[in-house]
Amino acid sequence: MDTTTAGTRADARARIRARIRAEIAAERRELADVLDGLTDEQWDAPTLCDGWRVREVAGHMSMGFRYSLGRTALELARARGNLHRMTDRLARRDSAALTPRELAAALRDNAHHPWKPPGGLTAALGHDVVHGLDITVPLGLGRRVPEERLRILLGTVTPRSLRFFGADLDGTVLRATDLDWSYGTGSRVVSRPARELLLLAFGRTLHRPE
Repeated sequence: MDTTTAGTRADARARIRARIRAEIAAERRELADVLDGLTDEQWDAPTLCDGWRVREVAGHMSMGFRYSLGRTALELARARGNLHRMTDRLARRDSAALTPRELAAALRDNAHHPWKPPGGLTAALGHDVVHGLDITVPLGLGRRVPEERLRILLGTVTPRSLRFFGADLDGTVLRATDLDWSYGTGSRVVSRPARELLLLAFGRTLHRPE
């Protein structure tokens, strides 16, 4: 491979990363605006994350911005290495300590924060988009996730990702009704808007007819 080709590919990867970072920042700002508009009753409403209200999900979403790597390691040790136990405890504790305005601000003020979970930038975008839907879908807010973000995330769906999120979709075809995307093989076809298919691929349960 000559240096020109290598440089071109490096430039292309840099542009993709920049595009994803821009989508992450926009998603966090937009979700902060949504949170700022919620009533007290909505802050205490259930979400698609079992056992978490809106305030716990919001608290969890900003955990990566508010906790250093060292402090996260300490909290994980306190939870005896159980990541789920740690995130649940911190989400409940932080959502009780922070006001709704502070929880929303934690997203807005960290729109460009470089935090990302294992999986890199697309995983960070998925974390923000899916948890945002965990909040807005049960509330019936009808928020539309921009198509660009949905396409990026749907493009990451693989058998491995489905196993990671506990999504049992063997023998199932996912087919979006609002954009040109489908995934899987089988006799069972699930046709829904792309945002709902994304939630299914991330292991969420949607309580409405297919």
